[in-house]
Amino acid sequence: MDYTDDAAVSDLLGRHRVAVDRATHGPAGWIGGLALAAGVIWPFVGHTAPATAGRPLLAYAPAGPLLVLAAACLTLARLRWKRALMHKELAGYREALGLARAYGIEPAHVPPWLEGRREDGGGKGAAPIPRYAPVERADEGTGTPPSATLPPKPAAVSEYERVADQGGWHDEVGWLLLFAGGIGAAVAVSSGEPLGLAALALVPLAVVVWVAGHRQGSRKADLRPEAEAYARAVVAARAAGAETPDLSPQLRALLDD
Repeated sequence: MDYTDDAAVSDLLGRHRVAVDRATHGPAGWIGGLALAAGVIWPFVGHTAPATAGRPLLAYAPAGPLLVLAAACLTLARLRWKRALMHKELAGYREALGLARAYGIEPAHVPPWLEGRREDGGGKGAAPIPRYAPVERADEGTGTPPSATLPPKPAAVSEYERVADQGGWHDEVGWLLLFAGGIGAAVAVSSGEPLGLAALALVPLAVVVWVAGHRQGSRKADLRPEAEAYARAVVAARAAGAETPDLSPQLRALLDD
């Protein structure tokens, strides 16, 4: 891809903008949003419907499955959005912009969606443009760049790249499961329907989800220092003129942090 070709870049950004928007506003996002709204509203209006009169289980319990469905659909929509945002052509363009800045060439305009920011430009962004140390150009008379060496990539860095994008949904799903279990138990107590007590099984499931998320977060935290040190070493070697591999999106995110 020739990122200096304005026409080609305009076509690229147009195509991928459509793909990113489609991932955000696809069926999964709409279903998740509707299910979330219905799950939040149901406990307040469900008991007013004639079909649920005198049947507290039907008046309250459906909120739990609706919230679980909302969490699943919204998580799927976000994963699809991030996959579209991380497409290799967009990643290459962000890399080109980052290198241009390192050489002192500031882009005239960077659309917020390209970095995963809000339309007003706010937010941290899920895919920020990588930042590199300013490049000191080699002497034009000799054309000889300074020497630099790059250490081999440790196994811990590869492991960090593999797990960095995993998770991120444990807290939300855990709270939804806990909320659904609480609604079911409340309905069972208020209506005398023992069937509603089965929803209490969602409470230990929520704990399991939280524990899994905590372990995953701890593992990332243990791997992060070595991954960050390697990423900085790559940037330093590149700035010194060495041939270096491209940093993965996971390692670039470390530098942006």
